[in-house]
Order: sequence, then structure tokens, then C-alpha cells
Amino acid sequence: MLFFSPFEDLARQLLPMAIESDDGAHDIAHLDRVWRNAKQICEAESGNLRLVFVAVLLHDCVSVEKNAPNRHLASRMAAEKAAMILKELAWCEQDIQAVCHAIEAHSFSAGLTPKTLEAKIVQDADRLDSIGMIGVGRCFYTAGRIGSALYDFDDPLAKQREYNDKAYTVDHFFTKLFKIESKFQTVSGRKMASERTQRMKLFLDAFLNEIQAESADGSHWV
Repeated sequence: MLFFSPFEDLARQLLPMAIESDDGAHDIAHLDRVWRNAKQICEAESGNLRLVFVAVLLHDCVSVEKNAPNRHLASRMAAEKAAMILKELAWCEQDIQAVCHAIEAHSFSAGLTPKTLEAKIVQDADRLDSIGMIGVGRCFYTAGRIGSALYDFDDPLAKQREYNDKAYTVDHFFTKLFKIESKFQTVSGRKMASERTQRMKLFLDAFLNEIQAESADGSHWV
């Protein structure tokens, strides 16, 4: 539990209820990475570390696959489950509401704007784990899990077609991953996001080079 310092006791209470599926992109390692991101942002932005920690630990406590029709409801369901858990632990209603808002607002698919500093921190921390080299790994892992191809053999960069990131993994970089940086809520989160986005661009350039396609910056290989 040392990786959830300084809330090891809370982690012991909540971890058995924090992970619902066998999804390797949303496992205990994901919670650890998001917590480390959140802790760094929270300390820089002066947020409530305890509320942020609990929201991070429970933000994926209900699992819905990326391609499921009710995916947009996942964070709401997680918030409802978290509320029940925290009520059983005799948390005050104000803190429960703060944690639940952070959980519900963290999700891309929910499309909610975080209203509190703690919700902004949790959203940024979770989104940081969607980009950079970890984001690349999770992207390809999830694509394999739902049966997507690496790229469209005939048109890898969608020059003559619409992007389809459910069918082609590389499309997801353009439909979502490269756009995430502009949506960060905190100064600290934006700085970290910029660094990770540059790493993704370097990765995609190298990937496209190996398949003899056009690079992300528009250059060509012969």
C-alpha cells in the first residue's frame, strides 16, 4: 500500500470495491498512476488531498467497456456506487457530494465540466494517464480488447475517408488523443499534458515511418 501514501488505511478499506473488471487499462496500476498524477497536481494547486484521493480510488469502481452503448453513463454509475460506499463508512454528506462530483465529472464520455478544484484535479490526473507513452500503451491495449485493427492498410491517415477510431487504432490519435491537451483544467495539468503530447507525436512519427506512411507533421517517406 506504500504507493497510496499517505492514505494507506483508506486504500485498504476501498481497494476491494475500487476495481470491478479484468480490464488491464483500468487496474490497480492505473489507480496508482492517476493517484501520483493527482497528488502532484493537488500539491501544486492546493486542493483537498483526501477528497482527491478517494475520488481517484473510486473513479472506475463501475466498469463499462469502451464500445458499450451505455459507456457515457459509467462515471455516473461509479459516483452512485461511491456514494453508497462512503455512506457506509459514515462520511459527511458534503464530502460525499464533493467526491461523487469529481468521479462523475472525470469522464470524457460524460461530457461534464468540473465545478470544484478537486474535480478539476481528478479529471486532469485521469486524462494524463490517457496520453504520453502510458496513453499509447493503453490505447493499443484497449483497441485489441475491442477488436480494432492497428490502422487502415489502404489509407492509414484517412486522407480519402472519415476517421473511424472504433475500427482503426491510429485514427484514435487524431480523433481524441492529440486533442486532450487543450482540455486540461489546471495550470500544472496543462504543463504535464504538453510534455506527454509531444512524446505521443514522436511515437506516431516513428510508427508511421515503419509502415511507410505520412508522418504526423506532414512529411513523407519514400
